[in-house]
Formats: sequence, structure tokens, C-alpha cells
Amino acid sequence: MTGSRVVALGHYQPAQVLTNEDLAAMVDTNDEWIRSRVGIKTRHIAGPEEPVDELAFQAAGKALANAGLSPDDIDLVLVATSTAIDRSPNMAARVAAKLGMSSAPALMDINVVCSGFTHALATADHAIRSGSATRALVIGSDKMTEITDWTDRTTCVLTGDGAGAAVVEASEEPGIGPVLWGSVPEMGHVVRIEGTPPVFAQEGQSVYRWTTSQLPALARKACEKAGITPEELAGVVLHQANLRIIEPLASKIGAVNAVVARDVVDSGNTSAGSIPMALSKLVERGEIPSGAPVLLFGFGGNLSYAGQVIRCP
Repeated sequence: MTGSRVVALGHYQPAQVLTNEDLAAMVDTNDEWIRSRVGIKTRHIAGPEEPVDELAFQAAGKALANAGLSPDDIDLVLVATSTAIDRSPNMAARVAAKLGMSSAPALMDINVVCSGFTHALATADHAIRSGSATRALVIGSDKMTEITDWTDRTTCVLTGDGAGAAVVEASEEPGIGPVLWGSVPEMGHVVRIEGTPPVFAQEGQSVYRWTTSQLPALARKACEKAGITPEELAGVVLHQANLRIIEPLASKIGAVNAVVARDVVDSGNTSAGSIPMALSKLVERGEIPSGAPVLLFGFGGNLSYAGQVIRCP
């Protein structure tokens, strides 16, 4: 085998929905203000009975079912999250236990905040290419509302909870392109989850300026590494941070023929869960054909980024 590919996806969101009108009753804001600045209408909120690993487990189970596989077919579990409060057992171990895995899989959590899933997907691809794994379960899961300051109207309007998962396996034809990843360490402070208890905070204008000015060239470079042009993309799934960031970015990348994921409108910012969840929904609705090239690009905390072109399952 010379590469790996995504063979199936799954996603999960809690049932409780928080609308802009609900937020207006909690903090000084309104529907028009929220939509005009971040483009979000609703977000899903997990209750106390739905910790991060439960969200991840639900998404993972759906991905395995869509792949027609059992948990014991997996030998690597990666969970991208930045909202796991407990240090050990890690979220990957808890998901494996919930799934009833007895195949002694390798278990790792990856904390790269909003770009966690694309980092984890690259890690799974590298492990499979090297022969260290044959089939991986890659999950992005975050419970952002648990670390939200509900008195801060600049951040509480953004966050939601959810998870997405992908099954990745060895393939003769590579279906996951080379990753372009990196960071801007001196800007690590612009997105933070700090304190005891931890609280999410960001410098929104700094994030906006960096993403809209720097990210288009990076995304085009990810396409170059995959050997395609932006015009050939059938889909673009960026981190679902803010609709006012996503729309200009997709235009500047030059993906004129691509379906652009806008799941942030209904789901809010779910950090590491946003890319796999948005992609899973596009595939479930049949909006991107199987085998078509899709750009995934995560960015955010640290300030880290990672992107790759994959072939749609």
C-alpha cells in the first residue's frame, strides 16, 4: 500500500438547540448583531450527561457503521480535542472502551484546538503509510460550551458542541494528500483556553486579519502539494469559525467550482469537531460526489494550521 484514504464519515450533535433569541435573553445581544458579525443562527448544546468522549463515541459509531466495520477492525484511535478536562484515561481510551474494542489499538489525543482534526488526519495517514497502522478512527470532538464565558457577548455567540469522525484505511491509490501544517507561535495568545476552570477567549480582530490575509496562500499551497489547482476542487471545508471568515476565504482561494461548507450557520464553532462534522453532512446529503477532491483546512488556537486535499468517500 502506498497511501491511505477516508472510507466513511459520521457526525453527532446534541439535541438541545440554543438560538440567537435565547442568547439575547442571557446577554446584551440580538439576532441581527450576531448574524451580521459571525453568520450564526443556532448552535447545539450538550448537557452534563454528554461529555466530550460521549460526543466522540456517537460520531465514531456512525462512521464505523457507514464503513461496514466493527470496532475491532481498528488499530489506531485518534481524538482531536481541546476540551477534555480529565488527563487520563484520555478521550481515545474512553471512546475505545465505549466501543468495546478488544483489538489493542494505539490510543492518542491530539490537542491543536480548531485545527486538531486535520492534524489528526495527517497523523493517521503518516502512521498507515509507515506501516504502523492499517485502519484508523480519526475523531474531532469538542464541548466548547463547557468552557464558554456566558457573560462575554463576543465569544458566547460563537460556541457549540459536536463531533465528527472518519475511518481511514490503507489504499493503493492515495486518497489523502500531503499535509501543509505549521503555526505562528508569536500569535499563540490570540486564541486561548486558560485558567482554572478553563475559559475560552480570543482576540477576534487579530484572528480575522491573519486568516483573511495569510490563509488563502497557505490553502493554495496545500492544493499544490496534492497536485491539483483550486479550480479542480469539488468541495472546500474550512474550520467553521465564523461565516464572515469562511466566505471571503473560499473566494480568495480560487475554488470557483467547489461546494463551500457553511455548517457554522446552524452549528456554531465546534472547534476540532467542525471540519469532520461539516464534511460528514455534505457527504450525507450527496453534495460532493465520491472520489472528488475536497480541501480541508483547519486554523485557530496556538496559532496553528493544517490542511490537505482528500478524495471524498
